Amino acid sequence: MFTPSSHDVRRFFCDALRKHRKGEILTPMDAIAADWIAQHPEYHAELEDVEEAIARDYSVEGGKPNPFLHLSMHLSIVEQVSIDQPRGIKAAHDALVAKRGEHEAHHEIMECLGEMIWTSQRNGLPPDTDNYVECVRRRAFA
Repeated sequence: MFTPSSHDVRRFFCDALRKHRKGEILTPMDAIAADWIAQHPEYHAELEDVEEAIARDYSVEGGKPNPFLHLSMHLSIVEQVSIDQPRGIKAAHDALVAKRGEHEAHHEIMECLGEMIWTSQRNGLPPDTDNYVECVRRRAFA
């Protein structure tokens, strides 16, 4: 199993932006990342300097949003939907996209995903994927 470090993740997103801007060949994952990066111009300056991106602290106390976490969550949702894992996430996603549009739907799904991860970590239990999918469904049909 591949488990990238936070530095690897930050370098990946910085490289995806650099390759996209220079017209270099993108891997399929680079292309997906570049599409989401393009939808977040507020992060571009932070992605332009790899060394600064690696060194920066995005702790809660710093009060600055972590662009790498945000973009990683977009990629996680894309992957989940592509394989419908957890089961039912694709249908819930598609219903929410029909209601809100893809970008806004992803941001709402991120809230459900973050809540699932936080609850799992807080309680020391496996992630409750059924509750996660139900959270997305509720948002789609509210």
